[in-house]
Amino acid sequence: MKLRTRLCTLLLGSVMATAAERPNILFIFSDDHATEAISAYGGRLKDIAPTPNIDRLAKEGALIENSFCCNSICGPSRAAILTGMHSHRNGFMDNNNSVFDGTQTTFPGLMQKAGYQTAMIGKWHLHSLPQGFDFWEILPGQGMYYNPDMMQMPDGKRKRYQGHCNDVVTEQALKWLREGRDKDKPFVLMCQHKAPHRSWSPAPRHFKLFDGVTIPEPDTLFDDYKNRSKTLAENEMSIANHFSWGHDMKFHGENLFPKHFTAGYGFGDYKRMTEDQREAWDAHYEPLNQKFIADMKAGKLTDQDVTRWKYQRYMKNYLRCVKGVDEGIGKLLDYLDEAGLAENTIVIYSSDQGFYLGEHGWYDKRWMFEESLEMPFLIRWPGVIKPGSRPKAMIQNIDYGPTFLDVAGVEAPAHMQGKSIVPVLKSELSKPEDFREAIYYQYTGERTHHVAKHDGVRTQRYKIMRFPNTNEWNLFDLEKDPKEMQSFHDDAEYADVFARMKKLYFEVRAEYEVYDATVPASRMNQKWWKDRHNKAKKTAKAGGHEVLMIGDSITQGWEGAGKAAWAKYLAPRKAINLGFSGDRTQHVLWRLLMEEMPTDDAPKAAVIMIGTNNAKSNVDKPHETAVGIQHIVKLLRDRKPEMDVVLFGIFPRGATAEDKLRQHNIAVNKEIKEFASTDGKVHFVDISEQFLDEKGTLSKKVMPDMLHLNAGSYEIWGKALDAELKKLDL
Repeated sequence: MKLRTRLCTLLLGSVMATAAERPNILFIFSDDHATEAISAYGGRLKDIAPTPNIDRLAKEGALIENSFCCNSICGPSRAAILTGMHSHRNGFMDNNNSVFDGTQTTFPGLMQKAGYQTAMIGKWHLHSLPQGFDFWEILPGQGMYYNPDMMQMPDGKRKRYQGHCNDVVTEQALKWLREGRDKDKPFVLMCQHKAPHRSWSPAPRHFKLFDGVTIPEPDTLFDDYKNRSKTLAENEMSIANHFSWGHDMKFHGENLFPKHFTAGYGFGDYKRMTEDQREAWDAHYEPLNQKFIADMKAGKLTDQDVTRWKYQRYMKNYLRCVKGVDEGIGKLLDYLDEAGLAENTIVIYSSDQGFYLGEHGWYDKRWMFEESLEMPFLIRWPGVIKPGSRPKAMIQNIDYGPTFLDVAGVEAPAHMQGKSIVPVLKSELSKPEDFREAIYYQYTGERTHHVAKHDGVRTQRYKIMRFPNTNEWNLFDLEKDPKEMQSFHDDAEYADVFARMKKLYFEVRAEYEVYDATVPASRMNQKWWKDRHNKAKKTAKAGGHEVLMIGDSITQGWEGAGKAAWAKYLAPRKAINLGFSGDRTQHVLWRLLMEEMPTDDAPKAAVIMIGTNNAKSNVDKPHETAVGIQHIVKLLRDRKPEMDVVLFGIFPRGATAEDKLRQHNIAVNKEIKEFASTDGKVHFVDISEQFLDEKGTLSKKVMPDMLHLNAGSYEIWGKALDAELKKLDL
């Protein structure tokens, strides 16, 4: 209620402001662009592969030296930017098993309500259609470099464009700026490139770029992965062993050297090319390919020679793709100048994460090492940012949304975990630590490249990483060892530092409420659970449900022992049963985020009773379980602010009050009762005593196994629920 009131006040103020008083925002975003490949950052490639148009933003504005992602993979990074929250809060944990829930609060949606015209053009990659935008045109999935399809609003129908993806995205953005925008409104335009994401297929005009040039190698190209987590050596993203014959290295036909190349994917971009495009492609690449094949057959190349050849092929194509992005940025900046928009338009350039350009022998991202953790952030804000600024405060992509809202005069919702970097940009801090002492990173272990699950905390000097599956810690001194070749976790000289960083690690996790109980988790490896989830999705999609029953086996039990009580109390209210046996709070979070939440306006109340399995797990402490329940409530309140939430205290279990599991539930109930009292739409109900005798004993006549209800117990629950729903006029 407080949030809605505050937002309404802000919207009124926003409507009264003129477009000229509120800056436009042009947010240009690429995919996998390492800071090493931006000349303004001063890396090893700055002279060979300059990026003059991106550099222009640094000269005329600011370059953030310590900009980091919170989950180094495409979809999760984008979701973090849209929501201002870490992956475990916004629900998009990885690319393979997540669907972005666009009904949650996002910065474009809030800015749209505040009077901004919002547009999204280019790569989206969130497995759902955009919401909160007045206009969108997106690439399907990863998109293709050549002759890309673009999905059109409102339903995602595809339209194919002729040309290179970099040029298509730029031209569509320019078209919207020229023809699509309302010139009486301020705008937010998100122009999002596919490049330089794998498979690094450059435009024909860039084929000869870097011909005769040797790209400098990183010192760690032949990293042996010693002195760090043993999981590093398990990777499948090495230049030496994991580049594919066609998709990555651009050969045709059969893989002639399986020792050095994987079969991998087909060469999809080549299949999409026109005849003229193929002729130009083959004219450039085939002579180089045939020379390599001849040298291999003649035995002229050692294993290291092959790795170095692959590195050169990879890097030249990657940098050629970057060139196309930079040229597009130049066109956009020129348009702002020509249209008289430059002075009142904030321009940001960033990427969803960094990328390995041979460091540690890798391509791709995912690891918490600097090259993929770091993401570019350059911003021009005329009249506000001092040209040439290079702030050193640590920012993250969860800060982008709150920052955009701040410059638009819209207050960020309290649940957003990021914070506005406007004080950083205005140089209002005496030292970098005044903004943030440490950043938190998490990678959930998506196995695309066999990168282990890990998370960690980084300060200005130190980084600690935890690998839970192997029970390992790594500690890096970024001042002494900036290339992260040695973990000091077991070095006696670093004992105090290690202890401090471990303490900080747990403190930061607590700050962001990262617990097992709050990190969405599926049980899709269990067939019955998967089948029930898919059925629930279909039922939810059909709509018309006024009451959502959310929980575990006790809620699922309405279909068994509670069948008569359901028919009496819940069927007339058009309820849907979203109870799954064995579920903990983290499983409920995953299910609600993965399309079990009805999207229509029918739901009037959600009934929650969850958490007893968290006690049984012996992992989730009472406070952590309570926070998990709070996250469920917050998710429901964010998606459907007009819906009431009836929050039942966890039912008693175990014969006596001394039972440890019951004690867990009692402690949880105390905390969630206090939480519920802060929101007038959340109604806490505790009927525990109705299941107990006067001595507090739980009888098998009430719960036969000291946990699950019988028919009489469901009648008790049904009566209590009926009374509560009647209070809500349901």
